[in-house]
Amino acid sequence: MRVGVVGVGHVGLPTAAVLAHIGHEVVAMDSDTSKIAALKDGVMPFFEEGMAELVATGIDAGRLSFTDSAEVTVSGAVAAFLCVGTPPKSSGEANLLAVERAAEEIVKVATGDLVLVEKSTVPAGTAQQLTVALRRHRTKHRFWVVSNPEFLQEGRAIEDSLRPHRVLVGSGSPEALAIMEEIYRPIIEQGAQWIATDVATAELAKHASNAFLSMKISFSNALARLCELSGADVIEVVRAMGSDPRIGTEFLNAGIGYGGYCFPKDLTAFERLADRFGYDFGLLREVKKINDEAVEAVFKKIEDVMWNLQEKRIALLGLSFKPGTDDTRLSPALRLAEMLLEHGAQVVGYDPKANANAQREVPGLEVADDVYGALQEARCAVICTEWPEFAELDLGKAADAMAFPIVIDGRNLMDPDAMDEAGFTYIPTGRPPRGVGPHPD
Repeated sequence: MRVGVVGVGHVGLPTAAVLAHIGHEVVAMDSDTSKIAALKDGVMPFFEEGMAELVATGIDAGRLSFTDSAEVTVSGAVAAFLCVGTPPKSSGEANLLAVERAAEEIVKVATGDLVLVEKSTVPAGTAQQLTVALRRHRTKHRFWVVSNPEFLQEGRAIEDSLRPHRVLVGSGSPEALAIMEEIYRPIIEQGAQWIATDVATAELAKHASNAFLSMKISFSNALARLCELSGADVIEVVRAMGSDPRIGTEFLNAGIGYGGYCFPKDLTAFERLADRFGYDFGLLREVKKINDEAVEAVFKKIEDVMWNLQEKRIALLGLSFKPGTDDTRLSPALRLAEMLLEHGAQVVGYDPKANANAQREVPGLEVADDVYGALQEARCAVICTEWPEFAELDLGKAADAMAFPIVIDGRNLMDPDAMDEAGFTYIPTGRPPRGVGPHPD
């Protein structure tokens, strides 16, 4: 089938590449002409494991192409996936202007009946409002607005797209549902659960999913604070909890907090949506509060062990909000960097993929070419992102590089016994510290 994809960001590009991979003819569009030109040359706009290879395969097979033309995108297409941004307004509500404009542009140039697919994260009621707005254009072709939320994790977006747990589509039209089911048939036949609902349910399910996952992370981070006060080990507590199949261990890793573009934005938008419907969803505000406190707790540990932060060299290992991506948007590491810089520290960071993005966001941040360069003469190092290469550090070399062998582990990545044996003062999250003595100065 021929389909169009509008927007080639963190949702649109994986969507386009995977739809082409499963056999569809896909034309992906973006208004950013430089981004389209780069993609035609095989240059990715962001790092995502396996993305470049899958895009190249689609182009070589003649099933994936890129354009800045709406007419080319929808010519002969049965569906157009709307994957444009929904940034927060000053109120915290999702800004749907880009979704409306993209849909209007597509409907005006459609060459036949068309399914408009909400892939962007939008609040419940968007499809209904969008349908009313589009009908004013009096197009000669029929169109259906359906909700098909994405459940991708950055760093594994290709895997999540190729082998999702479920495919959720909301529509009141049996005809539109049939088209969507046919588009996803190769994925459904591989075992993905097909869930067809009404539109509002599908729209709400996306926000509810992200809010619930955010809540699990914040619960674990609050639990870590309690473990630190009581002397318990949060990893063992979570292991005991997770042995109950009703709970599980996923998204219960205590740390420096969640970041990225989706969770913070969607959590606030969900709360504003509840407000609009007259329900005070206070739990969501507490989730955000606990997440903010996770970064503050790491800062306090640095302050406690360093005493005075002015002119102290602090190394941050990991700058992206999670491993497997170069995305630094709302990264806890960068928030920590800003807090340290405000208190007069000299902050150096290293990330396998995100150095350039991090330095653009935090100009006062120094970046190193490798992890040992970041550790050189550092009085304290903080593990902010659980990149695998940090777990494989040569601890002897790392200790020799540092002015003081002090590591604060914001992700519980390291083996406490190994850190102790290597002579580190090791301060994990929600676990008993090792080798803690008076501050070094």
